[in-house]
Amino acid sequence: MPISRRERPAKPALTREGIVDTALRLMDEGGLQRVTMRRLALALDTGPASLYVYVANTAELHAAILDRLLGQVDLAQAADEGGWRERLHTVLVSYTRLLFAHPGLAQSALVTRPAGPHYLTLVETLLALLDEGGVPAPQAAWGVDILLQSATASAAEHSSRVEDTRSDEEWRRLNRALAEASAETYPRIHAQAADLVSGTPEERTRWAIDMLVNGILATPRTR
Repeated sequence: MPISRRERPAKPALTREGIVDTALRLMDEGGLQRVTMRRLALALDTGPASLYVYVANTAELHAAILDRLLGQVDLAQAADEGGWRERLHTVLVSYTRLLFAHPGLAQSALVTRPAGPHYLTLVETLLALLDEGGVPAPQAAWGVDILLQSATASAAEHSSRVEDTRSDEEWRRLNRALAEASAETYPRIHAQAADLVSGTPEERTRWAIDMLVNGILATPRTR
């Protein structure tokens, strides 16, 4: 015998926080590609139109997911003792590892612009560390964007390799091409073939952060 509407338990009221909670669960179960407004509405037992009261579109939803996850970035060590560069490195590595753990989100983060409290806290922390290092405020303001872009791109590239089963073979093919490059046609590649692919991901990440920070310190804003 069918249950009447009156006998069904009342559905919890929709909230933005509850919508993001459910979106995170869907992402954990099947990746970010599963987090569509239609699937989300089905999981919440409502219609897609009801969700638009709380999130304007899928892009805003992904931004909200990213902001929620940014709460996991290790900011505690930013206030510890030690050099400001080392603490800056710790924060950016924590941010990158967070994106490594969520490959689809890393790629989305290249174009997603979160604006929630966790993102603002991350930016405030990075600005404070650059200020401690003597970076002029105008350079720090643009520098934070560059640092986050670099870390995000690194995580997105890593996630593409993880998801693409051809990546190992492509990497081996690149190594062979560099190693076998003609000394006459490509003298610099021939001389530096090993160095072009040297270093662990951690070593390259540290060098990239130091290189960017040195540039931020040394490059005044034009306006």
